[in-house]
Amino acid sequence: MSPVAALERIAFLLERSLAPTYRAKAFRTAASVVAGLPADEVARRVSAGSLAKVKGIGPKTAQVVEEAYRGRVPAYLVRVTEESGGPLVEGGTELRRRLRGDCHLHSDWSDGGSPIREMAGTAAALGHDWAVLTDHSPRLTVARGLSAERLRDQRAELAALAASWAPFRLLSGIECDILDDGSLDQESELLDELDLVVVSVHSKLRMDAGAMTRRMVTAVRDPRSDVLGHCTGRLLGDPGRPESAFDADEVFAACAETGTAVEINCRPERLDPPRRLLRRAVAAGTLFSIDTDAHAPGQLDWQPYGCARAEECGVPAECIINTWTADELMAWAGTRRTPSRTDART
Repeated sequence: MSPVAALERIAFLLERSLAPTYRAKAFRTAASVVAGLPADEVARRVSAGSLAKVKGIGPKTAQVVEEAYRGRVPAYLVRVTEESGGPLVEGGTELRRRLRGDCHLHSDWSDGGSPIREMAGTAAALGHDWAVLTDHSPRLTVARGLSAERLRDQRAELAALAASWAPFRLLSGIECDILDDGSLDQESELLDELDLVVVSVHSKLRMDAGAMTRRMVTAVRDPRSDVLGHCTGRLLGDPGRPESAFDADEVFAACAETGTAVEINCRPERLDPPRRLLRRAVAAGTLFSIDTDAHAPGQLDWQPYGCARAEECGVPAECIINTWTADELMAWAGTRRTPSRTDART
């Protein structure tokens, strides 16, 4: 394993285990620095023990580089692999194998930690045929939401990069805020141009149940809404955040009627919707999308969390839009006609 590959693998595993961001960033920064150094300089600095004097490389990352350069498996990589490299959860293996893509991920254009190219490359390396880039909409300023102009610039960058990772496809999308009245936080004409639109509530999560229900139903009835993201808004752990109150049966009925998919959010601190609501969405006959909501490359490996919950709650594989090809997904987003026959992976 090359020094750069070792550093990137450590970063991936730290991100996968939801380690503090600064830890993973240190290894990704070091990987970038080492990749930019001439080979003879790396050799010279390894010999002299001076790698840690290079800006962006610290004592721990320097040790990883030195051990990998000398043909050894770095001790830090061994430790992180033992701690974080195993299966994330029991179950969901067969369903995960059938998934072709991920409909919800972020880059450093909004509140993600890595460039588009890095997110796309990792998704492809994990076996995806496609993924959808869904950075935030402008109202979410805390997450550096994209204005219409910035979103157009991002779409131009996607088009320019497309050939570099073919046959993998990174589709253009957005995670669009659902505003207080249920309208969507982006220009309608621009939303029409995107491949996929995830709509989510990020503000006033303690709104009265009746008002929240009307807000969410209005959003999913918008023909531009393709996926309802993390519907309860809950956060697990300490201090956590309670679920938003709304009439789940009414919201899921609207999703079923309009063909809007209900997201099974795989983030360990979300796992949204809760199992009891996921079963009600199944009973309502909705479509589903199993998404990582990844903000770093290693988090793209979180789909097993959602797959296990989907299997446990009886979600039919044929109702999961991630099992479709990119062309099938985009055709459905534009017409709401589900594929008559999906060539699912078996």
